[in-house]
This record gives sequence, structure tokens and C-alpha cells, in this order.
Amino acid sequence: MTLIVQKYGGTSVGSVERIQAVAERVLASHRAGQQVVVVVSAMSGETDRLLQLARAMDSRPSPRELDTLLSTGEQVTIALLSMALQARGQAAISFTGGQVPITTDSAHNKARIEHIEASRIRNALASGAVVIVAGFQGVDGQGNITTLGRGGSDTTAVALAAALRADECQIYTDVDGIYTTDPRVEPRARRLDRITFEEMLEMASLGAKVLQTRSVEFAMNYRVPVRVLSSFTDGPGTLVTEEENAMEAPRVSGIAFSRNEAKVTVSGVPDRPGIAHAILGPISAANINVDVILQNVSAAGRTDFTFTVERGDFDRTMEILRGVAEQLQAEGVRGDTGIAKVSAVGVGMRSHAGIAASMFAALSKENINIQMISTSEIKISVVIDEKYLELAVRTLHEAFGLERGDTP
Repeated sequence: MTLIVQKYGGTSVGSVERIQAVAERVLASHRAGQQVVVVVSAMSGETDRLLQLARAMDSRPSPRELDTLLSTGEQVTIALLSMALQARGQAAISFTGGQVPITTDSAHNKARIEHIEASRIRNALASGAVVIVAGFQGVDGQGNITTLGRGGSDTTAVALAAALRADECQIYTDVDGIYTTDPRVEPRARRLDRITFEEMLEMASLGAKVLQTRSVEFAMNYRVPVRVLSSFTDGPGTLVTEEENAMEAPRVSGIAFSRNEAKVTVSGVPDRPGIAHAILGPISAANINVDVILQNVSAAGRTDFTFTVERGDFDRTMEILRGVAEQLQAEGVRGDTGIAKVSAVGVGMRSHAGIAASMFAALSKENINIQMISTSEIKISVVIDEKYLELAVRTLHEAFGLERGDTP
């Protein structure tokens, strides 16, 4: 028998009717001869509701107690789905993260999985039952409930698939696969039949919301094939898997973008060794992630140091940098929240030259100014004025023939 792990997100289990529909889909998989482990999120909106309750009690609730509260959302869903399957005559059993157990570190609200003891799940599967596991949660070494952070149910599903050596991890969501870009921005966006782990990791980290970054890292590290499917329509979805032949890969597989960007500049900084650490060290200590970095050195021995952060971290970043600038005797600090990042992603970049030139030429033709550039082996990102974001996405999508599925 093949073993599959299916994950259903909040919108997929957002009502009693949708949970019943998930039960039918799970039952069909089991009747087709598959062993099935199901991971579910809380019903859509439930986590936000619980957060509001917590903040009504305390504006800064205890992280431990917050995890205890938030974990109840998934507990409701696993019980309801188990009941729905049992009502259809199918043996089913639900487990919380602690009952599996899924052991994590003790970083409440953003815990990382350390170990999964799979024997209890294997025994239940051997008895013919469908196993339903609460996503997003685990338990630390002291027995405290922990949560994995937003999108953690994807990570739970892939980690379980790795621990159980499942044949495939299927992520059911409200879209029918991975697209060349967001269809709401470019209606000609095309669903991809397959995408590599590396491409998906870049797409997820650059703003694509279909899969959570940590789940893709897990899948890539443990070589777990992941298929993204729709909970509401039938179809083959998109398979996320290992790279096969980069020579035959499209030059660019997709255009990712993010509006959640802000740019900060410390101007007139003395140009001397250690200056980057002096600026970025305090930012890192505040758990603020830095993305694109640009340094311009002038003939006068002064430099402008610019980098981007998530928009939600902008105010805190500016606060920190004002103190840093004073210590370094910099000329000043300025910021801009009206920017966006657009990226071209594709493993084909490894074997095809001229991608950057084509990208810059297409943007130039539309008079879109590039403020910053960042590259990796399979990605080129540019920071631009946010008002040009959608135009840039459509322009690059057309420039690389993504609506047609062009290959080199």
C-alpha cells in the first residue's frame, strides 16, 4: 500500500460542510488502497479569533499560555473530521501534536520540530484507521504545548511525511497548484505541472504564499515529493520535487513578488572595516531579517549603507538605526515603505546566460527604475517603486514567455 500525507488548510475546513467534503476526499483515497495521514489547520478565522481573546486579557500575553490557547483551534478540527469519517463507517483516530508526539524546542510561538515518534501513527495505520493529526503544534521536552508559527501546518505535514517515509505529501489549499505568478495580477499566469524544490523555496521566500518556506526546506532536505492541489476542484495540481535536467529547464519558471518591503539607508557612514557589522549587528539582535543590501562608497571616504526589511519591522529598524547612526557619526537615516520586490526564478538560469540583461531591458522599456538588485544562482530580484509592481510583474511574465510555457 502507498502511504500519503494530506494537509488541509483553514479555508478547506472552514465550515461543517467543508469538513464533510474533506471527509469524502479522504475516504476516496483510503478506498483506493492508500494509507492516509491527514494534517489539518484550525478552521479559517479561528486562530485570529483566539488571538483577539488573548489580547483582550493581556496586550502582551505569555508566549507559553498563548501556545496553549492557539493549539485548541486544530484540536477542534481533528475531532470533527474524525467524527465525520467514523459516521461514514471508516475507522479514524485523531492526535494532537503532543499525543503523536511531535517534539519541538521550547521557542514558544515559533518552535522548530526536533523529532517525531511515528510508532503510534504506524500502529493506527496498520489497524486500517485513517490518522488525523493537528497541524501547527507540538510539545517540548518539558511537556509544554508549543506552536510552529503561522503556516506551521504545512511544516507538520511535510515533517510527518519524512518521518513516515510517505510516498507523497499532498497540500490541499484554495488554489489548484503553483502558478507562474499570481493570477490576480497576471490573468495569463499558467499552472505549472512541476517545479523544483529550489525554485519553490525561492518563490516561497520571495512572496509566493501557496507553501510556507520552512515546509519547503523540510521537503528538500528529506526529499519528500510535495503535490499542491485544490480542495474544491479535481486536477493534477503541481508536483514539487527534485531537479532533473537543468539544461532542459525553462530559463525562468516564475515571477514572484512581495509588497511587504521597506528600505532603510544610513547615509554618510565612515568607510572602514567592520562598518557593516556595526549597522546590521543590532538589527540582527532584534530578530529583524535583512534582505537586499547595497553599499555605495564615495570618494570622500564616506558610504551610504542601504538594506531592506519586512514592512512590519520598519519602525523598529528606524528606531535602532537612529542610535547606531549617532554612535557612528553618520550623516543621517532615511527610510521608504513605498517599495516592492519583484523576482525572476528558474533553475534554467544556471545554464542560460543573459537572463539579467533581458529582465533589465524589459523593465527599462516600461520606464521602471531599479533601485536595488540581488541575485543568486537561480534568482534575480529587483527593488522598485511599489506603484509599478503589477506592471513589472506583467512585463516580466510576458518577456520570458511564461504564459506560453516557453523553453530555451
